[in-house]
Amino acid sequence: MAASLSCSADQLAPLFGPNTTNAAAAADYICRQFSAVSDKFVDTGYAIDTTYLLFSAYLVFSMQLGFAMLCAGSVRAKNTMNIMLTNVLDAAAGGLFYYMFGFAFAFGSPSNGFIGRHFFGLKAVPSSSFDYSNFLYQWAFAIAAAGITSGSIAERTQFVAYLIYSSFLTGFVYPVVSHWFWSGDGWASATNTDNLLFGSGVIDFAGSGVVHMVGGIAGLWGAFIEGPRIGRFDRSGRSVALRGHSASLVVLGTFLLWFGWYGFNPGSFNKILVTYPDASGSYYGQWSAVGRTAVTTTLAGCTAALTTLFGKRILSGHWNVTDVCNGLLGGFAAITAGCSVVEPWAAVICGFVAALVLIGCNYLAEKVKYDDPLEAAQLHGGCGAWGVIFTALFATEKYVSEVYPDKPGRPYGLFMGGGGRLLGAHVIQILVIIGWVSATMGPLFYGLHKLNLLRISAEDEMAGMDLTRHGGFAYVYHDEEDSHKNGIPMGKIGPVGSS
Repeated sequence: MAASLSCSADQLAPLFGPNTTNAAAAADYICRQFSAVSDKFVDTGYAIDTTYLLFSAYLVFSMQLGFAMLCAGSVRAKNTMNIMLTNVLDAAAGGLFYYMFGFAFAFGSPSNGFIGRHFFGLKAVPSSSFDYSNFLYQWAFAIAAAGITSGSIAERTQFVAYLIYSSFLTGFVYPVVSHWFWSGDGWASATNTDNLLFGSGVIDFAGSGVVHMVGGIAGLWGAFIEGPRIGRFDRSGRSVALRGHSASLVVLGTFLLWFGWYGFNPGSFNKILVTYPDASGSYYGQWSAVGRTAVTTTLAGCTAALTTLFGKRILSGHWNVTDVCNGLLGGFAAITAGCSVVEPWAAVICGFVAALVLIGCNYLAEKVKYDDPLEAAQLHGGCGAWGVIFTALFATEKYVSEVYPDKPGRPYGLFMGGGGRLLGAHVIQILVIIGWVSATMGPLFYGLHKLNLLRISAEDEMAGMDLTRHGGFAYVYHDEEDSHKNGIPMGKIGPVGSS
């Protein structure tokens, strides 16, 4: 926020000259009017930045609808109502637990480097550091992490397990990670200028590691502990595709997520009305960085989509829209860390490699008989980890100094001549996220498994959770098998006159 302008009557009065009657009073009046106008400009600046952050929060929240549509289209029709309900409750349960605990653990300052300890229940908000808009924006991020995990364990998980893990993830596990890397007190945060890790801190601008890796690794443990869906691998161990029931919903969800990502990445600036010291009064400022971030996000996703399209065509012989959608999202997950500090041409490289990472992770998952209906662990975990490494390789000196101006001379990307300190910090980030999420979510899922609260019975799974757990199917429909069971076989309709 720009500093308010000042006016002093003592300095202004002598300028009126000796012939001015009551110069001091005139100067005081002018300064009071000038100060009132200056205050209005300051208020307007706060209003612009808050409106920008709130609009970004609304965009990120719209991603929940995208997750819901993507998940619904990626599962079989008999589990549609179940997966939709879990997406609704990710937001609802996450809202309460992030309000009570999560925001305080993440950003409650002053605190230690591990966990925050103020703002429980939004006590002492608003303050000079945080307003309600900050809470809303960060809550939208927290429930996005929970939504990622729900995709990994879809079609076979008990409803109570969803409630337990979602509350724990949004109320504790995710907030601690976001404190480490985003809070001004975090031990590895790029904004903690008193104690920067390797002199740079971790540049994870919008959360390739903080959001996507956390959600992906949590889902990895859940899906690994409860095992693959019935029929996902045959008796010989070969992979059997259990395709989702609606490519239309997958595409709809993908475009909604794409739209929401423009709040996820550019919105992470939190402010837009910021001038850069060496460009004050010109067309170039943080508003330009916001636009550049939207461009790098777009290019990474587009490149990943095309790379996946042709890569899967070579491997499978098909032009598959679902694979392309997942590739697109993989590119977005990867660019999220470095979107603000890399050149647009580097975003193309990011998206290209992200698609290869996703294809490779999916191949590995089949080999080890790991079943993830949404490819969430591979997409968000694998591509998110690549995004963290990518940022440490391609972050530019100019953009790093503009986005993180509090510490001049920061390390930047290895391939851009900035040395290896940023890469070292980012390798540590990957390791500690894997360790923290594994140490918290792994035992939680294992405990639920031992208490028979994690996976549904085989009979319920075969019938579908919509019928057995939610009172009926999401659609009024008849399977091909049902039509034969009910005694009216449906034959193919051929051209008139054909035999």
